[in-house]
Amino acid sequence: MAHEEFSFETRLLHNKHKVDPATGAVSVPIQHASTFHQSDFDQFGKYDYGRSLNPTREALEDVIAELEGGLKGFAFSSGMAAISTAFLLLSAGDHIVITEDVYGGTFRMVTEVLSRLGVDHTFVDMTNIDEVKQAIQHNTKAFYVETPSNPLMKVTDIKAISLIAKETGALTFVDNTFLTPSYQKPLELGADVVLHSATKFLSGHSDVVAGLAVVNDEDLAKRLGFLQNGFGAILGVQDAWLVLRGIKTLHVRLEQSQKSAMKLAEYLNAHPLVEKVHYPGLESHPQYQIQKDQAGGPGAVLSFELANEDALRTFLANVKIPVFAVSLGAVESILSYPAKMSHAAMPQAEREKRGITNSLVRLSVGLENSDDLIKDFSQAFRHVEQKQLVLQQGDS
Repeated sequence: MAHEEFSFETRLLHNKHKVDPATGAVSVPIQHASTFHQSDFDQFGKYDYGRSLNPTREALEDVIAELEGGLKGFAFSSGMAAISTAFLLLSAGDHIVITEDVYGGTFRMVTEVLSRLGVDHTFVDMTNIDEVKQAIQHNTKAFYVETPSNPLMKVTDIKAISLIAKETGALTFVDNTFLTPSYQKPLELGADVVLHSATKFLSGHSDVVAGLAVVNDEDLAKRLGFLQNGFGAILGVQDAWLVLRGIKTLHVRLEQSQKSAMKLAEYLNAHPLVEKVHYPGLESHPQYQIQKDQAGGPGAVLSFELANEDALRTFLANVKIPVFAVSLGAVESILSYPAKMSHAAMPQAEREKRGITNSLVRLSVGLENSDDLIKDFSQAFRHVEQKQLVLQQGDS
């Protein structure tokens, strides 16, 4: 039975790297080798130097390519290394159309590095197709999509953007970190390059920093492979193995986290202290239908807003279960403050223009009991209420 006949969750475990052909080991060997002996003076073997190729890293690259339905995968030392190397497909004089509420690290790369190298950009609300079309210039060579976006969970129609890109003769890059191939396959929707911070859901345990890219075109694979080797921001073998191990449980982790995220989103949406909830699983979400059409689920990340920064500070000071930290996609729930964490690289005026307020918090839902999380949030909200009452009595 061919692997492609298996369902996605089975293929997470049963792929060509399920058994080591040399020993029968059911775990990919960690090959700590920087260089490889060559037995032929004129013709070198498949592996010669660890930066160019390593069997352990190659296993991860093969697995992510298969899961994304792509031709070739590439593993990098971080999500930003993957994104930055993919941007090196562009040249001075090129122009990018990019989603406006993009991850802060990507914003910084585009505005402070690529711009200095002569690659221009236009930020647009990618949920507005007319705005996307208006942003196209004669030198537009790439459309950069992040969907759902970080941290406002806006959903971009990947198929629509990919069609526009093809008509323009440009590439479509999609950051698929939030949903992973478990819920969204951008290549099947027309994208050219899929990018991941594998630090997040793919590895899933807050113990590794890694980035992945997948393409489904031979020429693009050669170009990106050349850049990976030339730029050299490759993933180490120990980290590659950790990501491979994390991927095995991706489906069950994401399914459980998503179930809890839905429950929490509904709870927060009904709470009087919560001004707004951003989660594509809620029917009130503006792109609810697009998300349903192009993805297998809304994922396990949401964000919500309280009345003001003071209320948020009180809430965060009293919540006990989630860790308050940078990052997402882990077995433990993580609360992040975009204004000072993921989007600290974005100037305040730019953040506010995009709706990333100082009272917005992002929640990546982990594997805890959802009722425990709701109970914890409820007691933290009571502290906010009590503080508000004290302030009101002081005013009167």
